[in-house]
Amino acid sequence: MLVSVLAPHPTSPASPATRGRPLPGRSSHSRVPALLAVFALWLAIFFASLWTPPLLDDADATHAQAAQAMLQSGDWVTLHVNGIRYLEKPPLPYWIGALSLRLFAARPGPLSAFAIHLPLALTVLALALLGFAWSRRAFGGPAAFCTAVFVLTSAGVFLFTRIFIPDALLSLLLALALYCLLRALELSPKDVSSRPERTLANQKDVSSRPERDGFIVTRSGETRSSFYAYAMWAFLAFAVLAKGLVALVFVFGAAAIFLPLSGELPHWRRLRPFTGILLLLAIAAPWHILAGLRNRGGDAGHGFFWFYFVNEHLLRYLGQRIPRDYNKLPAALYWSLHLVWLFPWSLFAPAALILAWRRRRELLAGPTTFARSTVLLLLIFCALVLVFFSFSTNQEYYTFPVYLPLLMLLAAALAKDMGAPSSTRSLTAWQGGVPSATLTLSFALFTTLSLAAALALGYGLWTSRHLPYNPDIGALLAHRGVGDYTLSMSHFFDLTGPSFAALRLSAVLAALAFALGPAIAWTLHGRRSAFPALMTVALTSAIFLIAAHIALGRFASMLSSQNFAARILSLEQQHAIEPDTQILLFGDQSYGSSIPFYLDRRVTLVDGRSSSMLFGSTFPDASTAAPPVFLTSRQLLDGWGNGPRKLLFVPAEHRAETDRLLPHAVLLAETSGKVLLTDRPLLLATHRLETRN
Repeated sequence: MLVSVLAPHPTSPASPATRGRPLPGRSSHSRVPALLAVFALWLAIFFASLWTPPLLDDADATHAQAAQAMLQSGDWVTLHVNGIRYLEKPPLPYWIGALSLRLFAARPGPLSAFAIHLPLALTVLALALLGFAWSRRAFGGPAAFCTAVFVLTSAGVFLFTRIFIPDALLSLLLALALYCLLRALELSPKDVSSRPERTLANQKDVSSRPERDGFIVTRSGETRSSFYAYAMWAFLAFAVLAKGLVALVFVFGAAAIFLPLSGELPHWRRLRPFTGILLLLAIAAPWHILAGLRNRGGDAGHGFFWFYFVNEHLLRYLGQRIPRDYNKLPAALYWSLHLVWLFPWSLFAPAALILAWRRRRELLAGPTTFARSTVLLLLIFCALVLVFFSFSTNQEYYTFPVYLPLLMLLAAALAKDMGAPSSTRSLTAWQGGVPSATLTLSFALFTTLSLAAALALGYGLWTSRHLPYNPDIGALLAHRGVGDYTLSMSHFFDLTGPSFAALRLSAVLAALAFALGPAIAWTLHGRRSAFPALMTVALTSAIFLIAAHIALGRFASMLSSQNFAARILSLEQQHAIEPDTQILLFGDQSYGSSIPFYLDRRVTLVDGRSSSMLFGSTFPDASTAAPPVFLTSRQLLDGWGNGPRKLLFVPAEHRAETDRLLPHAVLLAETSGKVLLTDRPLLLATHRLETRN
């Protein structure tokens, strides 16, 4: 993407000629305030948002159930969800989630969301710090600070860490593997020495040590290279345990293209491929082997190996996965959505691309540097990931691993264009440079879009000023079904006047941020105060993300069923229902996955042998469980009103079906179209009931 940073750094560590020269922006004097600012920004955006909302239905609570089951059963090999084998995912995120639950929320409660989402927030912090360290080494202090700030204030990074999915962890591990790859190949001045004369006394010693570019690699250089090489293999192994074999595709593919293009292919042995592969297998293979041995005898005799390697890797990529419950974004949407995920920094990409074209000759000049190697490797990696998922079934967050590399390249280009000094004493010293027309256009675009958003929010606030506040925002949405609710922002199109009234606080914050921030940034940019202008953009985005989190909390009653679990627990504590009451969930467990998590027990699924529950339901232990895990709607009807009391949770998607099936059910609770029903009156007559006719 951005080759503007490819010019050789005057203080590059790649050549012995640079021995003794300080690297730009490397002094601890400038690093400490930058890191403190990064940490404060992370606290405001990510740590402060860990407490609310409760775990959401679908992937968030489903994956939390897997971590919860690990902790309670002591089985750290086979994942279980609602008592059923869950063989779709590798275990590393759930190991981490289980340990976090053990530390902060051994029993489900208010701290459960904090415990599950804390590892995600720490992963984002680690991504920002890695970007800071990597960019600082390659491009200098200003680019390092920008990289960390860009990561923390990008819309996609924030949005896709609201739910418990492994993609942020995968991104961190892949980035660490790539960084270690470069460090293993890098030769700093202290790693090499002039080639000595080969005498009979030293010929054997010299010939046994690696030679590079006319120099002999010192023993300390060999040790440092080996450390980074083995670290690369270790991080790659953990990436396999985080998301599967796709990690190998990305790192091996990027390395296979990078080594010959960069001229590093003759030095491939520095990556320790043979012993490194053994280390990778030692870390990643045991779980796969144990999972295969412990999970045999599923559907048609298939076990873990077929389901995990064939169904979940090959067939998923080809769109033939069983069940076929994954979609593929249209090509135009797949590519254009990255402008949203990297907002607001994607608005500055055109300026960076133009600058790269103007400086394209620098690509061919000078010796290879760590900066040039970084740019080349990140470009290859991003292209590989983006093209790979453009042909497969995909989710919006699948390309999360390219966010950090793209933001690093963008930060490097902006830092160079804004006239950042080669030696930065403090953050505020970075203010020079003449605004280019392309950069001015980027600020103008940001200002225009932000003011349009502020006007839209202001209009919504004005038109809803007399409407009452209703905490159940889900009942007020239009339910237009844009994107069939498979897109992360589908419900945005469902907002109505009454539902907007429930979002007043977040709307006011966002409107003020979009009205004031861009205007200040534009003014600062016009005065050639580059750094304050860019940081004003970051502050605007940070306030918007905080407002977005407040809005997410307002949607909690619709996106989570934790309140239904709380209602059931309240009925039990008040002895309004019998101890042997059977808890049922109509449809796929993902519709109400937060209920079994917060109840800390298995529920019975009615017509729920589908999606992630399908393959696990074919194992013998799924059919012998008592009470049964799966019932058909016919079996539900036959047992309704007979035997133990039944409490049935019905998601909005199945309301019409259950209304026809159970016309005389007793309504206990209703929120956002979801209901909790029972088949007989409660034991306490003081409870107010509604009976549907």
